[in-house]
Amino acid sequence: MSPPPGQIPQFPAVLATAFRAAPLAPLSLSLTMFSRGIARRHPALFRRLGEYSHTRFVLDPTDLPFVIVLDPNGGAPRVTLMRGQGDGAARIAGPLAALLGLVHGAFDGDALFFSRDLVVEGDTSAALALRNAIDDSELDLSEEITRYCGPMKGPLQKFFTRIEHYSGVSLTRAEEGLAW
Repeated sequence: MSPPPGQIPQFPAVLATAFRAAPLAPLSLSLTMFSRGIARRHPALFRRLGEYSHTRFVLDPTDLPFVIVLDPNGGAPRVTLMRGQGDGAARIAGPLAALLGLVHGAFDGDALFFSRDLVVEGDTSAALALRNAIDDSELDLSEEITRYCGPMKGPLQKFFTRIEHYSGVSLTRAEEGLAW
């Protein structure tokens, strides 16, 4: 069952607890490889960062027991999951659903910021550059994931659509008309 309209879904606490003991290095390596594939297919995303293309960002999904440190590294990104605060020029914190909704254009970053569902700390101009680069690239993370799935692509896309429907979490790029 999806959450009420206007309410940002929280990651299930039971699943978040499982991440407390999980080793983060394999997931970090997987996310680094995944982000480098995105960089190859969407090089403008990293060029759009301009002077911030070597700035480290801490993405803090507040409903998970780790932070994501994104180092764009001039277009050869590195992603590190770590427990604790992480170290970066800018920190963007909010529920995982809000962070995914920003990537997919389902939420307005300004509205999330002013409603305090999203917290930005540190170099706000760097955070704004990251937001603008992601907005302009029109990423669809589920599409990026299913690109590697061969004949399972169709069923996996349907699975993402169902999860999105029942959870209220944006797992695909919002259609222009629906985002407004």
